[in-house]
Amino acid sequence: MKAGIVIFPGTNRERDMAIALERATGARPRVLWHRETALPEGIDLVVLCGGFSYGDYLRCGAIAARSPIMRPIAEHAARGGLILGVCNGFQILCEAGLLPGALLRNAGLRFLSMECRMRVERTDTPFTTHYQRGQVIRAPMAHGDGNYIADAATLDRLEGEGRVAFRYVTEAGDAVPEAALNGAARNIAGIYSGNLRVLGLMPHPEDLVDPLMGGTDGLPLFESLAAAA
Repeated sequence: MKAGIVIFPGTNRERDMAIALERATGARPRVLWHRETALPEGIDLVVLCGGFSYGDYLRCGAIAARSPIMRPIAEHAARGGLILGVCNGFQILCEAGLLPGALLRNAGLRFLSMECRMRVERTDTPFTTHYQRGQVIRAPMAHGDGNYIADAATLDRLEGEGRVAFRYVTEAGDAVPEAALNGAARNIAGIYSGNLRVLGLMPHPEDLVDPLMGGTDGLPLFESLAAAA
């Protein structure tokens, strides 16, 4: 699989993401600078990782969404290419219109840096074939603006089309309101595009891909991508 990681001013999770991708695929991902106007030939996966692009001025991801590289990324999405956006990457994808909804300030207006649990909602996508449906996985989260919100019609459409990828749940797998510590609507931790080829999620699966990290709950996501490509 040929993967590329986009670097914006303020990105800080690129090394973690590169480790996860290389562990799953055996190949080192390319580094893509935000001012580039084309993607490398034959690229399979584009990754927008976490951090604070452009210092989170205006809204998180709003400036990065208008960077030169976002045009070829949108074209990659239109061709059915794979795109993964984690944390700030999820925010950028929403700001760029590649995913619906928005990420607002966390409930309680506090930055959250802790472990959460997510439930895998489906396993027939390029991102989740190595999971089991309903599986509860651990993932670190570190964000101040992770409160996913959309209008009722959009939320209903996401539910009806099976585009909710992960939900915040308790250890027992219950999607109760208190499990969504950031206040996300309907406990949504991640969503897909209409063709299921673009995934945005707030928690960081790349930070649990090795026992030395405390577990491997995130590794199946990257193994799924490697198998899909």
